[in-house]
Amino acid sequence: MTDDMMNLQNLLGKSADADLLREMIGFAAQRLMELEVESLTGAGHGERNPDRTTHRNGYRERDWETRAGTVELRIPKLRKGSYFPCFLEPRRLAEKALTAVIQEAYVQGISTRSVDDLVKAMGMTGISKSQVSRLCGEIDGKIQTFLERPLEGDWPYIWLDATYLKVRQDGRIVSVAVIIATGVNGDGRREVLGMAIGASEAETFWTDFLRKLTRRGLRGVKLVISDAHEGLKAAITKVLNATWQRCRVHFMRNVLAHAGKQGRRVVSAFIGTAFAQDDAGAAHAQWRQVADQLRPRVAKLAAFMDEAENDVLAYMSFPAAHRAKLHSTNPIERLNGEIKRRTDVVGIFPNEDAITRLVGAILLEQNDEWAVQRARYMTLETIAPLSDDPLVMLSAVAA
Repeated sequence: MTDDMMNLQNLLGKSADADLLREMIGFAAQRLMELEVESLTGAGHGERNPDRTTHRNGYRERDWETRAGTVELRIPKLRKGSYFPCFLEPRRLAEKALTAVIQEAYVQGISTRSVDDLVKAMGMTGISKSQVSRLCGEIDGKIQTFLERPLEGDWPYIWLDATYLKVRQDGRIVSVAVIIATGVNGDGRREVLGMAIGASEAETFWTDFLRKLTRRGLRGVKLVISDAHEGLKAAITKVLNATWQRCRVHFMRNVLAHAGKQGRRVVSAFIGTAFAQDDAGAAHAQWRQVADQLRPRVAKLAAFMDEAENDVLAYMSFPAAHRAKLHSTNPIERLNGEIKRRTDVVGIFPNEDAITRLVGAILLEQNDEWAVQRARYMTLETIAPLSDDPLVMLSAVAA
């Protein structure tokens, strides 16, 4: 079998029939995907069938690396549910990135004991610097292309957050901030917008990051959801001129610290009544009523509520269908949780390029999974009124 594969590779290298073989592979792959999607939908392409469970929703382009070369695939998308071809590996790039980072740390002799054990368990002994360079070069180009791609259209909502990782700098181990932005565009689709690495979450760092996003095409931002970091708040005001939503979850953690152990449950229930209102006016009225009720006994807590009212309830001025996804940073924190899970394997990164490589690969694959799993994160009908483009609004009305 091995000899046959080697003969095939030699033949491909010398024969002009390599293009034909790639086309045959592409045809077979496309046919296999059509059969798989047919079984998921319960009907053929364009077929009217009472047993149909869902409909198609266009295609997603993806390159597939094979022994015969790169094959361009058109992966079908579904309106409900998700589809991923059985012959593709969903997390291949991130696993390669993790391997590259571990190898780089191992070659430089700075890996921790757990990483060293992992390297041996993976059979990666006797690794050369040239091998590491080749593997890193294969990944880094794809990551940079993804992180620097143009951002087209409007992006009404964006989420911003940071996580901290350890890296070696000048012989010392330091913590660096990895900041990430995700957003929903005018079509209601969610994407990863970008990432950056810095010494801390200073205002200048956030400002530079947001300006880079705007240079890549970020526009039409109506609401930014984040925690209450002062540097981030100042950068949002300076660069985006958008409404700021203070993460409700972070706020509740802070406010309950003023309530004492005995009163936390009662205070949480009281404030929750404001979040349960149907519109912004009712929510603000209920918020002030709760603050006034708490003021005689817990003056500091009431003052804290007075100060945070507009920021915590900013999301109530947006469509009701979106509010469950707008009131906190939970959507992006789930992504940060996945990043932490993967990066904990490395522990201490050899350099910042290694962080970009692994985190960037995770973000790229998450972006792909969002494209496959959901046709739209928010429906076109509910998000179109937020667009500054009249053509988008007209298309939503027509739909």
